[in-house]
Amino acid sequence: MIFLASDFSRQVSFYNMAIKKIGILTSGGDSPGMNAAIRSVVRTANFYGLKVDGIVRGYEGLIDEDFIALGHRSVSGIINRGGTILKTARSDRFRTEEGLKTAAENLRKHKVDALVVIGGDGSYRGANEFFEKQGIPSVGLPGTIDNDLYGTDQTIGCQTAINTALESIDKVRDTAHSMERIYVIEVMGNRSGYIALQVAIGAGAEEVIVPEQKFNYDRMCKNIVAGNKKGKVSWMIVIAEGAGKAATVAETITTMTGLETRYVVLGHVQRGGTPVGLDRVLATRLGAEAVNLILAGQINKAVGVMQNEINVIDLKDARRSEFTHVADCYKLINMLT
Repeated sequence: MIFLASDFSRQVSFYNMAIKKIGILTSGGDSPGMNAAIRSVVRTANFYGLKVDGIVRGYEGLIDEDFIALGHRSVSGIINRGGTILKTARSDRFRTEEGLKTAAENLRKHKVDALVVIGGDGSYRGANEFFEKQGIPSVGLPGTIDNDLYGTDQTIGCQTAINTALESIDKVRDTAHSMERIYVIEVMGNRSGYIALQVAIGAGAEEVIVPEQKFNYDRMCKNIVAGNKKGKVSWMIVIAEGAGKAATVAETITTMTGLETRYVVLGHVQRGGTPVGLDRVLATRLGAEAVNLILAGQINKAVGVMQNEINVIDLKDARRSEFTHVADCYKLINMLT
């Protein structure tokens, strides 16, 4: 749903005259493109004559009453910045009845009528509980590099994280080939192997290890030994952090093959950096739509994209999802090795 500029007065009055101020926060792990989403929410809200308060450090900031006014100039020059200008944190206090009550009181004190929450599964669950127990209307934007939420084909930051990992792996492959070594590269993904699978395909890796599927180390090591006898001088294995530790895998390979194996843990470097174009555009589209939904009275919703079209589902249904094409990715990698 997109409102035309000429219609904005009619839309505001028709749907909800009570909406005068929107709050926005980022929660959980940061992801590249969050700033682009913040910018889009603020400027779209200003376009419709609404005020915006930013909440610093997510749900912790709601409880601590850490609010800042955001306007058109406040979000100038941030569309290309990684991280989040509003900071982010995880909050145990927000899971308590007292924490929820205090957060709601602070929003009402600042006359915030609705909340935009940018985050992942835990952030969405918190927003849904906030609505059910305290009546605070929210709209969720999918800000997580893991790309593991129902209701959207892509989450904000995922493509940047993949590109960042690929740039690093390309450099490691140069060394692996020069030094004739096996390398195990650990990427982020505690419960989801999406990043690892995409990176393995994009980097031309020989193996990938993910939480969703049991891995056969014996088969891999036999392939490595056979390849080495045929003159294959390097081998790249990508592993998601939730499937095991790169150091342990490297030690196992060395023990089973007798071949020197090194490992690299990319870690939080994947969360940072300049968001790629896809993440900036996605964040901008979803941020504007979040404001449109609030003005239309569509609260407690999560907004995403499906087949490049805006998709809206109930916030309670936008829980963590599993990547369903693991077997297809494995088949592709094995075919091309």
